[in-house]
Amino acid sequence: MAKGRPGVHTYREVIIRLRAGNGPRRIARDGVACRQLVRRIRDKAKDAGWLLPFVEAPSEEQVLELFSDELAVKVPGQVSTVAPFRSQVEEWLKSGCSVKVIHGALTRSYRFTGSYGAVLRFVQQVRSKEPEAFVPLQFEPGEVAQVDFGSGPLLPHPVTGKPTRTHIFVMTLAFSRHMYAEIVWDQKVRTWLRCHRNAFEFFNGIVARVVIDNLKAAITRACALDPEVQRSYEKFAESYGFIVSPCRPRTPRHKGRVEAGVKYVKNSFLPTRTFRNLADTNQQLMEWVLGAAGNRVHGTTHEMPLRVFAEMEKPALRPLPAETPELVVWSKATLHSNCHVTFEKAYYSAPFVLLRKELLVRASDRMVELWHENRQVALHCRAARPGQWMTIEAHLPPHKVAYLHRTPQWCLRRAEDIGPSCEELIKRLFAHRVLDRLSAALGVIRLADKYGKPRLESACRRAIAYDNVAYHTVKRILVQGLDQAPLEEEAGGQLNFRFVESHRFSRDLGSLLTQ
Repeated sequence: MAKGRPGVHTYREVIIRLRAGNGPRRIARDGVACRQLVRRIRDKAKDAGWLLPFVEAPSEEQVLELFSDELAVKVPGQVSTVAPFRSQVEEWLKSGCSVKVIHGALTRSYRFTGSYGAVLRFVQQVRSKEPEAFVPLQFEPGEVAQVDFGSGPLLPHPVTGKPTRTHIFVMTLAFSRHMYAEIVWDQKVRTWLRCHRNAFEFFNGIVARVVIDNLKAAITRACALDPEVQRSYEKFAESYGFIVSPCRPRTPRHKGRVEAGVKYVKNSFLPTRTFRNLADTNQQLMEWVLGAAGNRVHGTTHEMPLRVFAEMEKPALRPLPAETPELVVWSKATLHSNCHVTFEKAYYSAPFVLLRKELLVRASDRMVELWHENRQVALHCRAARPGQWMTIEAHLPPHKVAYLHRTPQWCLRRAEDIGPSCEELIKRLFAHRVLDRLSAALGVIRLADKYGKPRLESACRRAIAYDNVAYHTVKRILVQGLDQAPLEEEAGGQLNFRFVESHRFSRDLGSLLTQ
């Protein structure tokens, strides 16, 4: 089927085929025109007598004259309400104004009553008549590399085993078109930096400038004039000695060579291949980059990228640093009420006096540093797994730390220092089979601070004697001064705890029988 608006030559070809005996189905199957158009042409040509065998085939001028109503260029009958302000709209467009701004200016300054859609359609019509021209950029060897991400294949996740979407990192050298590609799980800052390092080591050199898109791992604020580079990427570029050159927002054509490289990987490498896991995918990808991709004849340069790289671009690259720079990720985090910040699903403590303050996190492969106002306030080893708590007790409030150390063993040591009765009472509190009595034990121990150790020891002895082992019992004895009252003793001057515990409120059998 012919694409676009059929011209006079299409009409004449249909007439020639009809004269040769071809039917509408045959002509439509050959892609000349649809069957409806063929029938319409057939009817008019038949009336004109052009299908008779002894009549000469018509010329293009004759066909144009007969089908002038169909082949004439149609002019819209409705004039846009924005047309009277065309010159002013064109000036605003050249200055970079958006459609919304233009609509507001027309309404405010010219009492324009048309809709926003009318302005939008008029602007689209103006722009369509003024195609924009582009100038191809030329680069020297070793000058520029362009970087971008693309969507990768579904691979089984190493933890869950479920098919998970991956990403393709591509760095293309602008001069030779030689590229480095890697399949990764995410587009986080650390992955972004690691892929850059792997690419530079693959090329065995560094370019002077890296052209990137405005992804969050690299640019924190996308702006044509004053973009802000992510601190981690800024430090990384400083370590390797290259310049970060972000594209203007929404202009991916400024890094068209890597855009084409990503498309080439997706269309030429991914189809017809099977992958077991991430390692297998990257191994096949590297073999393809150094093989089929590197030795192909590039459609623009008409040269093999790998040959141009080896002969011209590789000698122009800057050497790698003598020592591989450490990958460091900077991020912001707030110190929560639990005295910890959260970084990559792990928790790191900081001084409690900085609660609700914003801290800077500097994370390397082994260490995590926390900074506040250009001062390091905490240093931790990197957590080995998500959910791990890295805590330094000095960062916690002292009264909270003291409570953490008050364990049952601590209570027993304090009770032993007070006296045997207190120790016995604490042991009985902890002997409860169901209830946690740590709070009660701590309460009993704290009574020594107010009433003194001798009185607490006496109160514990009295509570044990009446088999009422509880915090409130000991406290009531001390408040009422019952710890000073004498206890019933046996003939040896010692308390009969066994008798008291088993028959504390009963009379002996002899006294009952004599009454």
